[in-house]
Amino acid sequence: MASNVLVSASRFCNILRSFQHQENNGPYIFEEDIQILKMNGDKIPVVNMCCGNQPVFICEKAVSNINEPENQQVREMPSCADDDFVADSEDADDDAANILKTEFGPEPLTVMKARQLLSWYTLSQNPNLSAVDNNPPLNPLWVRCDMSDPAGTTWFGAETVCVGKKVSGIKLYSVTCKGSTVDKTSLITLDELKQEHKKRHHTSSIAVKGSARFNLFGSTVVENTMIESQSSVTVDFKWSHVESILETPPLSSTATLNIKVASGDMRSPVFEMYRELEFLQTLADGLSTGETEWMEPLESMSAVSLTKAYLEELQNTAKTLQHQAVKEAESTQLKSETDTPIFSSLLGRGDLDFVEQLWVRMRKSVTSYQDIGDCLKLVIDALRYGDLKPWIHRDSNSSLSKLILQSYQKQMDQVSLTGLTPVHMLLEMGLDKMRKDYINYLIGEQLTTLNHLCYYLSTEVDLQEQVIRLRKLHHLLEIIVTCSTFLGLPYDRLFLLTQSCLQHYKTYPYNEEHEFKLQIKPALISQFYQKEHPVVWGIEVSSGQGLCEVRTSLQLSDRPLVDHVIFETDYPNETVNGDSEDPAFFSTMVCCSLINFV
Repeated sequence: MASNVLVSASRFCNILRSFQHQENNGPYIFEEDIQILKMNGDKIPVVNMCCGNQPVFICEKAVSNINEPENQQVREMPSCADDDFVADSEDADDDAANILKTEFGPEPLTVMKARQLLSWYTLSQNPNLSAVDNNPPLNPLWVRCDMSDPAGTTWFGAETVCVGKKVSGIKLYSVTCKGSTVDKTSLITLDELKQEHKKRHHTSSIAVKGSARFNLFGSTVVENTMIESQSSVTVDFKWSHVESILETPPLSSTATLNIKVASGDMRSPVFEMYRELEFLQTLADGLSTGETEWMEPLESMSAVSLTKAYLEELQNTAKTLQHQAVKEAESTQLKSETDTPIFSSLLGRGDLDFVEQLWVRMRKSVTSYQDIGDCLKLVIDALRYGDLKPWIHRDSNSSLSKLILQSYQKQMDQVSLTGLTPVHMLLEMGLDKMRKDYINYLIGEQLTTLNHLCYYLSTEVDLQEQVIRLRKLHHLLEIIVTCSTFLGLPYDRLFLLTQSCLQHYKTYPYNEEHEFKLQIKPALISQFYQKEHPVVWGIEVSSGQGLCEVRTSLQLSDRPLVDHVIFETDYPNETVNGDSEDPAFFSTMVCCSLINFV
């Protein structure tokens, strides 16, 4: 009997070891009904609590994913779906042109099966057994459980403890969960948690640490309706000397902002600038594909009519260039109905030159390639015949700006406004103008220097790359303005955040899902969290040091940390964390045991 167990353990170990060395992350089917995945631990909240982002194995029930063309055999569906999914050959023939796609979430194994897998893993790593080869340790193993035991176990985990490259022991984890409740008296107390830890670890010295996460900005509930937002700013607190469950983080805590901002939020002070950038992206896409989906014009007048009116106004102006620039800034700068006082004060520039003023008009009115060509033809003809001597910035870099400089000497190059040339010229005008907008804010607020912006302002790369870098700069601006306007962060934190974002985007691609981190003092945001309920509150009791450290932890969260079981709750779903003064929390406890082999 014992030899059979060792054979099974060795077989399971060999499968894991082979899988560990493969680049493929799975799933690997084991014993027909178990699938093994390989992923980083931070992808799963519970596993992240124990293993962080190191690679781990996940064992769960194998579930069919149907993605079969018309004549391929469909894999057998699990019994739980029999009532919901019925297919016959006639339906398949009728839908022969379509592909049937059904995806299921993760499903757990029985607690008994999970214990068996963990025992195999533990035996396979014990160097005292002759059947075990002297191989490098395996990645941690985590198994989803179905809560079929009295404790309500949702996860079992195992992790090797190593001295050098040799396995010296195993840490075993068990995760138990309870459904949401508003009854705080039903939650475990701090003393009870300490006693739970001491049952497994006989020690006289323990450390207690607290943690909490609060939402500062993101989705909101208005009149029982959730207003979703792709942007979020949360803050993570960590502190020692916890005195009670669900206590408010003290001002002595360490606090880290997690900032994820999606461009295009209508609440953003820079929403109008986002629309301007979107038009820029439309032009860039048109150059790349030859086809353009034009945005709805913001002006009732046609692009050609706006351009003619602007040229006539300039031609009738008899003032000096300096006075002309002031007049343009004060009386001809167009404002959208969606401009807000915040936006104007943050990014409104009073020194728009002729090309920038032309861009403002055209980007709000053009609806075709013909519009762009006709508008630019009017401008170039006026320059060629000497009817127009406009003022432009000395460092302007667009093709139209260069033609204007040539017109001063009456030596203009011939320009053929055919094909995509007009789009190319308009795109350059927009890039030039928007780069100056970003410089105006970032340097005006003393958040960076031109040297630090060189990567983002370079015109040595092609136009498509210039647009990408401008999008990065805009995303940076969205992040800074969100933290400045809605959180009121002081200059030193905004400066540090700016440098972090600039450095990040020099290396990494544009990604609105990336979370930027920023250390702050809790006192700076105390008004946002001290009267609010946390979305996650945790406590950790630990003893031992280094590799022998063991922990017992409790997490209280506004949503379950486990996604493969359905939790019972005595609190109506429609009111959970809605208008109630008492929030409902799901409870998740993680216990750890240490087994020494030597």
